[in-house]
Amino acid sequence: MGKWREILIAPETTILRVMEIIDKSSLQFAVVIDEENRLLGTVTDGDIRRGILRGYPLDTAIEQVMNNNPVFERHGKRISYYKELIKEKKLKQLPIVNGKKQVENILFAEDILKFLQKDNIVILMAGGMGTRLRPLTDDIPKPMLKVGGKPILETIIESFKSFGFTNFMLSVNYKKEVIENYFQDGTHFGVHIQYIEEGKRLGTAGALSLLSHQPDLPFFVMNSDLLTKINYEQLLDFHKESSSMATMCVREYEYQIPYGVIETEQHRLLSIVEKPNHKSFVNAGIYVLNPEILQYVPEGEFYDMPDLFKKLITMNKEVSAFPLREYWLDIGQAADYDKANGDYKGIFYD
Repeated sequence: MGKWREILIAPETTILRVMEIIDKSSLQFAVVIDEENRLLGTVTDGDIRRGILRGYPLDTAIEQVMNNNPVFERHGKRISYYKELIKEKKLKQLPIVNGKKQVENILFAEDILKFLQKDNIVILMAGGMGTRLRPLTDDIPKPMLKVGGKPILETIIESFKSFGFTNFMLSVNYKKEVIENYFQDGTHFGVHIQYIEEGKRLGTAGALSLLSHQPDLPFFVMNSDLLTKINYEQLLDFHKESSSMATMCVREYEYQIPYGVIETEQHRLLSIVEKPNHKSFVNAGIYVLNPEILQYVPEGEFYDMPDLFKKLITMNKEVSAFPLREYWLDIGQAADYDKANGDYKGIFYD
């Protein structure tokens, strides 16, 4: 983790010496700082070669060839933010500085996943039969339907992985062999996958009773027929900050009553509103639960997640709602599936 300190150099360091430092570190990169550790510039192997082509001798101070306007970021932001910046600007490395512009870290693209890595388990409910999508689901389970050329379930796993969540448990039932043969233990996808096999359908919460052991940390539960661009790291932070036992993602749903709505007081007609629009929050099928929640899940019985939340509410447990503002689509019917394929390139394509 501290290897970056080896590539901090003073502005008067010669080109020859910087070449030696870069070669020794194998990072092909160095950071130029002043005596107060403040960022002055960066140097790549390419910068040095361009300087040599311009005629600079090898005893020239590196400040003559360094990039004096490098991309950098302030400390204290989420690792996922730095990851997106590195990806967006196609950087191989990113200096991190404090308010005085002193270098506190250097993030490298090839190591970013190690910084992101989190131990929280993600449980994906992939056992549904997808009856409303037949005949598409006659031979494969709904989570394996392809959107953008890959199974919905693969897109979900990749999305969690981009925020550092790599420990997955897939709850399977209908056509389970299709899912298990495709993902296996997750190695080829850079994640670790285990399976919860439902002998019978147990609902979105009932399958949790089949866990072989209780997780040590808050864990995610998500339906596997959803496409969303939610920031899972922000969701987990919200859950912790709210000191919640359970958090449900919700989204705003707007609907229109197709009639004139009447307001009365006894026999008096007070108002008529033609076809008003109403907005409500609805369940988005994504949850974060504390491990102790499992004691409230009945063993081996069909039990849906809303039933679990209702129980917690009646017991006056701390439960929270996390409002989604990101893209979200439940692929429940053929029209939704068509929309998902139409949306994919613009929303998910990297």
